[in-house]
Amino acid sequence: MELKELIKHRNTPFRLLLLFLIIIPFIYFNDFSHHFYVYLTGNIITEVITQQWHIVLISVVIFLAFLIPLSYRRKANWAEYGLVSAFFVSLFVEMYGIPLTILFASKYFFTATNLPETIVAFKVFGVDFAMDMAMSYGLILMFIGGFLISFGWLTLYKNIKQNKFVTNGIYKYSRHPQYLGFILIILGWLIAWPTILTIIFAPILIYKYIRVCVTEEKEILKKSPEYKKYIEEVPFFI
Repeated sequence: MELKELIKHRNTPFRLLLLFLIIIPFIYFNDFSHHFYVYLTGNIITEVITQQWHIVLISVVIFLAFLIPLSYRRKANWAEYGLVSAFFVSLFVEMYGIPLTILFASKYFFTATNLPETIVAFKVFGVDFAMDMAMSYGLILMFIGGFLISFGWLTLYKNIKQNKFVTNGIYKYSRHPQYLGFILIILGWLIAWPTILTIIFAPILIYKYIRVCVTEEKEILKKSPEYKKYIEEVPFFI
């Protein structure tokens, strides 16, 4: 069996998992559509967490920490980091500080509808959290994304002394696992917290990170022509 075919078979479980994740929102379409409705109309205003600035700070620090591993793959571009940093800061300020877009939407679209059913409830740092189906699904995407970023970082860190691009570990399955992880995190937040903020920011960030992947590959090809063979054998994302 050729290496290219081997890679395809090796990636089959991951592609099946991706397919499963894609069809879940369609299986639970009513739950997901209701979730989006109550957030985009501001009906969730009665249940949002506010003025919990310690949760805002902790969340911002945790998620911005995911930017650090990306610098091991490519020289940091602070303009890109600034955009994603602004996204996370504003996101958590809205989630746990002042829900500006939900407050805005509630003034014009509030209909006093029933809220989605809570399937997970827990308490962190004295704050009660409740999650419906769609928010739990978004959290799963974020966990998978966080795993890809972390595992990619470990692979790069172990090979940091090599003066060439890394093709072992998780990079045997994906050319850009860390960027895929970041895209999953962004999609997870878009689904879990669908407001004007995430609807505007998420597509922009996803586009920018895909463009970063393409730019990175062009840069590597100029320095390492053998990277072309790697491109032919390993999928862009999965």
